[in-house]
This record gives sequence, C-alpha cells and structure tokens, in this order.
Amino acid sequence: MAMKKRIVLVLINLFFWISSLFAQDVPEGVIVAFKEGNSQELGQYLGNKVDLIIQSQPIAADKQKAEKEIAAFFADNKVCGFDVNHEGKRDESSFIIGTLSTQNGTFRVNCFFRKVRDKYTIHQIRIDKTNE
Repeated sequence: MAMKKRIVLVLINLFFWISSLFAQDVPEGVIVAFKEGNSQELGQYLGNKVDLIIQSQPIAADKQKAEKEIAAFFADNKVCGFDVNHEGKRDESSFIIGTLSTQNGTFRVNCFFRKVRDKYTIHQIRIDKTNE
C-alpha cells in the first residue's frame, strides 16, 4: 500500500512539474538564443512585426528584417553571455530585462512578449550599451 502512495505522489509531482514548464511566459529558447548570440533561434520567437531599438536606433521591422538586424548586431558584438536580471508578467504580456556580455562591452536588453494563440511572441527588443 505504501508503494502505491509513493507512486501516486511521484506522478502528481511530475504532472505539476510538467505543467509549470508549459506555463512559462518567457520561452527558455529566447534566453538560450541571447546567451549564444543566435539570431536564428531568436527568430523562432519573433512576432510578425517587431519594434527594435538597437543603441537608440529605432527599427520597425517584419520578422525577417528583425532577424537580419539582430544577426548584424550579434556579428558586430560577439556574445560572451547573457543573464536575466528581471522577469515579469501582466495579463497577456510578459518581459525580461537582462545583461548581454559581448567582446565590445555589456548591453542592457529589454525584451517584451505578447501572447498570440496561446504562446508568447516577441513584439519589442531594446538593446542599449551600458556604462560599466
């Protein structure tokens, strides 16, 4: 009898753990893409229209142009790492604020998501050089 209870408890815990993984508001792949400086990976999470602000230069872009602009940024700034400093959610949107370490210095990254058809897509990315 005790063995059955343990199995049931393990299955319940596993269910809640898997449910929490699928309930993430910020896709883990976005964080990995920033850590690796991988614009193609990041492109999978871009919305159809993206507002980019890279070092105070605003760019309203479709998905393909946004991916190319981010690729150019990563090419000019070889990524060494990325740390999430803050994460938040409100209603149908969420965001991350992080520090992107590159060979040319550190950048603050603000990435904003909007829920579209049960998944969060990026609608704005802002990348600014920090004074560190």
